[in-house]
Amino acid sequence: MESSFPFGVILAVLASLIIATNALVAVAELLLIHKNDGVSLCFTLNLAVADTLLGVAISGLVTDQLSSPAQPTQKTLCSLRMAFVTSSAAASVLTVMLIAFDRYLAIKQPLRYFQIMNGLVAGACIAGLWLVSYLIGFLPLGVPIFQQTTSQEPCSFFTVFHPRFVLTLSCIGFFPALLLLVFFYCDILKIASMHSQQIQKMEHAGATAGAYRPPCTPSDVKAVLTVAILIGSFTLSWTPFLITGIVQVACQECHLYVVLERYLWLLGVGNSLLNPLIYAYWQKEVRQQLYQMALGVKKGLASFLLLLSARDGGTEVSRKTACHIATISHPQLDG
Repeated sequence: MESSFPFGVILAVLASLIIATNALVAVAELLLIHKNDGVSLCFTLNLAVADTLLGVAISGLVTDQLSSPAQPTQKTLCSLRMAFVTSSAAASVLTVMLIAFDRYLAIKQPLRYFQIMNGLVAGACIAGLWLVSYLIGFLPLGVPIFQQTTSQEPCSFFTVFHPRFVLTLSCIGFFPALLLLVFFYCDILKIASMHSQQIQKMEHAGATAGAYRPPCTPSDVKAVLTVAILIGSFTLSWTPFLITGIVQVACQECHLYVVLERYLWLLGVGNSLLNPLIYAYWQKEVRQQLYQMALGVKKGLASFLLLLSARDGGTEVSRKTACHIATISHPQLDG
């Protein structure tokens, strides 16, 4: 196989960005949960945790890829590493599905939603999700037909896992789940259309704006839009890898492993970097919380500089510095 050093550099940068961005969003979600105590926020926090763990898992592969010349990794160790990577990726995808179902339920059953989706149910869903994710990730270790017979190259997905594993995941898990998500959103669009027609009828009947409160609120619509973007991003990220893996099973002579491992697998893993960016951009409450966190860091830095300069005898200079930092720490956040 071609030199793995450039691939290792890309993997190192990607892992660092995934860990940093998801950790920031996870902290923001924790603070929002402390303020609002929302079940939906627990699901988005779980997504950030799953993506952070994926970044940690792939960082374990960086040393192997950066070694020059690339050294083969013990097969058992490589299998465990890729099992953790696969489990974290599965948890991320399943959490996106859980968030989509949560929003679907909130719009489909707005009056019964809080009775159905309480803290106990949410905790059971998250626990079951992680159980299923680790069963998926470690499945090849117990099923010989999903294992490669030889492993002489640096650790990567297809040096230990057979493309049959990708075929099984695609046919049993990914594509049926994708069809289910399409059904959810078609039904949501149908419900939204019915709500719009009801509002128009009441307006024509002369009802005042305050006399009717539609079940589907603007915040629900924004949340659904965010989830739709999440689903679109993970579909575009993972579909090329899965489809090409199926082609590799059907065409053993094609030798698509380099394309799968060096490009399409990275594209799929990159979805864990897109998720926090999507939430940070599209969800106003997350964006505001990140802003407040940045503001707190700036204020803390100003206080630290003030104390440091005062101790060194530069009180007047430190006050000016602190005032300058405090001034630039209060720009207005766009809605």
